[in-house]
Amino acid sequence: MVAQGLIFGEGPVWNRREGRFYWVDIIGDTIWRWTPEVGAEVFIRPSGRANGMTLDRQGRLLVAGWGSRSVWRIEPDGVVRTLASHYRGVRINTPNDIVVRSDGRIYWTDPSGALFIPGMEGDDLQRYLDNHPVFRLDPDGTVVEAVADVSYPNGLCFSPDESRLYINDTWRAHIRVFDVAPDGELSGGEVFYSLVGDEPGVADGMKVDGEGNVYVTGPAGIHVIDPSGRLLGRIKVPGHTTNMAWGEDDWRTLFVTTYSSVFRLRLGIAGIPVGPEADA
Repeated sequence: MVAQGLIFGEGPVWNRREGRFYWVDIIGDTIWRWTPEVGAEVFIRPSGRANGMTLDRQGRLLVAGWGSRSVWRIEPDGVVRTLASHYRGVRINTPNDIVVRSDGRIYWTDPSGALFIPGMEGDDLQRYLDNHPVFRLDPDGTVVEAVADVSYPNGLCFSPDESRLYINDTWRAHIRVFDVAPDGELSGGEVFYSLVGDEPGVADGMKVDGEGNVYVTGPAGIHVIDPSGRLLGRIKVPGHTTNMAWGEDDWRTLFVTTYSSVFRLRLGIAGIPVGPEADA
């Protein structure tokens, strides 16, 4: 156990350059960071009900601003820069999870959960979009609706070679897989995996390991699925699991967030690095 006493843990990401692990407490309105020799400490509070987080190739922290209804980034000098908050002149929903491709294109899921889940709301509770899209932010600053027909998009992750993008749907309890074109456009979208089990847990956070196996939160904890869509097994985690992230120097540690706690476990296979190390 790395931390406990959270209200809604989420957004895990490891910064290898710093040797630190970051995560959020959405309802607690805090971004936390943990260093092995120091322990847990507050990094940002209030956080605008931050949710998913990742690092870009420059090592900057990218945040899905759940309550702030924006995607934002922390610059090297500590300045917070808003990257996206509107689509076609209206406010987006409530960004949930976020990934960045090697060419700098950013994808995020945009359900409306912060508009109706108690304790997660921001200042503006009006919904302006009729659907729950997955958005893409291109390097020129253009916001593109990448996928329009997901009932409640939540976690997303690339295959190791970035040729496929996996997007899960909490309400439909499945993962879909899309082909990714060089310009970032998505096609396909067939169902890749449907969650099994009646224990607590839903399709939420999602990651891929170095062999292309997909890890997704679900009933009992974490489901591990091979690249063909076959369930390899489930990692049982105490409590309601929300997300996970690879970390430490060899990327073989899996940090796991739940509603109340953060755990870490060692696995025999490395995950996909994030940040500058992704290009190493």
